[in-house]
Amino acid sequence: MLHRTTDHRALVDRFRWAVPDRFNIGSDVVDRHAAAGNRPALIFEDEAGRVTRLGFRDVALASNRFANVLVGLGLQRGDRVGILLSQGPETAIAHVAAYKAGLIAVPLFTLFGPEALEYRLGDSGARLLVTDEENAAKVEGIRDRLPGLAHIIRIDGGDRPFWNLLERASDRFATVDTAADDPALIIYTSGTTGPPKGALHAHRVLLGHLPGVELPHDFFPAPGDLFWTPADWAWIGGLLDVLLPSWHHGVPVLAHRARKFDPDAALAMMARHGVRNVFFPPTALKFLRQSGARPPAGLALRTIGSGGETLGAELLAWSRATLGVTPHEFYGQTECNLVVGNCASLFPVRPGAMGKPIPGHRVAIIDGQGRELPAGETGAIAVRRPDPVMFLGYWNNPAATAAKFVGDWLVTGDLGRADEDGYLHYVGRDDDVITSAGYRIGPGEIEDCLLGHPAVAMAAAIGVPDPLRTEAVMAWLVLKPGHPPSDALAREIQGWVRTRLAAHEYPRHVAFVDALPMTATGKIIRRELRARVAADGVPAAAV
Repeated sequence: MLHRTTDHRALVDRFRWAVPDRFNIGSDVVDRHAAAGNRPALIFEDEAGRVTRLGFRDVALASNRFANVLVGLGLQRGDRVGILLSQGPETAIAHVAAYKAGLIAVPLFTLFGPEALEYRLGDSGARLLVTDEENAAKVEGIRDRLPGLAHIIRIDGGDRPFWNLLERASDRFATVDTAADDPALIIYTSGTTGPPKGALHAHRVLLGHLPGVELPHDFFPAPGDLFWTPADWAWIGGLLDVLLPSWHHGVPVLAHRARKFDPDAALAMMARHGVRNVFFPPTALKFLRQSGARPPAGLALRTIGSGGETLGAELLAWSRATLGVTPHEFYGQTECNLVVGNCASLFPVRPGAMGKPIPGHRVAIIDGQGRELPAGETGAIAVRRPDPVMFLGYWNNPAATAAKFVGDWLVTGDLGRADEDGYLHYVGRDDDVITSAGYRIGPGEIEDCLLGHPAVAMAAAIGVPDPLRTEAVMAWLVLKPGHPPSDALAREIQGWVRTRLAAHEYPRHVAFVDALPMTATGKIIRRELRARVAADGVPAAAV
């Protein structure tokens, strides 16, 4: 745990990992706190506004019961358990039970269709699935192609209803003695570049996440903290940036997952429950900004963390002015999460910078041979092993695991640069960087500038073939209500970027669309936009 200080250098120099040889996530996040009483652990507000509250003892006993159910159905240590549910008590209980029983949890998005589920359930070899009626229907249609899936447990009925099974099971369970390096969960990558891969993480991954939660949330926890995120717990950002670290520290979590993000409703709910800490993906912040929603009386946020896409100056300024809190951008990926971040009480937040390396993590910009590059040069963002937050490898894919490393450096697949003061700047994915007239251009800066235009709600920038420049910048734009698309508006937006960034960075092509293709975690899928251009050709330049 990090201790509050104003000396960043000393904090980094003093930090030492304390990862025990034997460690189990399930026992750590609930049993330690349950022994001290039934302090608040989970506040669940469903779509109808009904509120259910669980304490740590409630979760401990329920997870013991479900662990007994899993073992009673014949699951053995190392078997995979799919969890296809939104935020809610059953989701958390299923995760904790799987860890206690020495099983491997496989979180799955409820937004996935049958093909996506078939791939992940089949690739992981899941033996059991916990889900609800709506999502069970998706799986039933593909179940004949999933011979390893022996059991489906529904939380809302079926032949094996979740709560009925718990009622009949013992609330005593001896947690399996797991090593910190034993596997605990498989989280599938979002697939921004190629097919999803299953990142296998050990129980130690929770401990590896803690500094990366504590620092961007201003030395979390503080008295009165209560955490919420609109991000699904099937994403590493919801599960390991919010739920499990909060419970490790005995901090209660608000659970609510709306079918569609409603900015006014989200702000009102946070005020109603006294949320102090929130993880907002940049997409959620953009929706809040776009909506014009204003914070209600009673909203008293202490910290905002954000990650998954770069924030940029426009969102930072809007958040400070509207929400009264400076968002702390952080960086990581499914394979090695929360390794860079900001903390305004330690060092100034610089627009366009994703922060500095989190204590305990060695992060650098390297070239293709694994050599560290000097400040100002663009290269691959890489993390040095060993590191407790780093994955064990890709499930059933040793070749992809080997390709992820250059020597002892895990190469993220992202490009970045470091400045003279140690701040790291995200440039883009390897395949997102635009090469135009000899310049290498990251889409993030262009998108941030586009979002500053009063007509633009969402923006994506890609490179498209250009006979003179190799590539030209193309902007895909979702407009705010009241701003109809037109050639005149396209020219105005192009001039906006040209005068604010540089002549070589302005979008020579502009497309207005109703929505941008995004992953389930809210990341823009730029390769899909490039595929549209490959299929339909480059539209004529507006100017």
